[in-house]
Amino acid sequence: MKTPAAATSVDLVRDYLSAVERETSALPADRRQELLADLAEHIEVTRAERPDAAIGEVLAELGDPRAIAATALAEAGSGSGEPAPAPARRGKVHPLVPLLMLPLSLAFIVVFPDQPGPLFGVLFRIVGAVLLCTSVHWTAVHKTTGVLLAAVLPTVVIATWNLSSGGPTGDGPALLANVTMLALLAAVSAWLWRVRRA
Repeated sequence: MKTPAAATSVDLVRDYLSAVERETSALPADRRQELLADLAEHIEVTRAERPDAAIGEVLAELGDPRAIAATALAEAGSGSGEPAPAPARRGKVHPLVPLLMLPLSLAFIVVFPDQPGPLFGVLFRIVGAVLLCTSVHWTAVHKTTGVLLAAVLPTVVIATWNLSSGGPTGDGPALLANVTMLALLAAVSAWLWRVRRA
């Protein structure tokens, strides 16, 4: 006998797949069944990989049934002959790229304090933040948290440090500040890597 929580999860998945099936009624039956099978498999795999994730969160990551149906119908209408789309979009940029660019931005500033180090550091930080924001590998909450902690906060701290009267004159405080900032960037990158979507 299923527990009420398990029954609710089963009901939510069934309702979600029924909504996708309704929305894709214009698709040929074989493509519709293939899409539903792909979605069901993706849900099972995600639940197995992240058993503590709420079913609502898993379904939200898949996207709205209407959006999935619109994509499937558009592909079917294009006559491309390709199978129905996978439930999760594939990113064009590997998720490791923005996660490496953000900590490397600080390395450019520290290793090359004169030009062009700071310029490359700022460019790396901006490009890393943009790639993070446009990636399909994280939810909006993860993207916002990552950008705030790995791009905005370090920029504010560095600007405040450079504009303050103490500035980076002493080697001890500057080294401590840079090591702390690098540890923060590495921790945020590690966290984002851990919570990314497959």
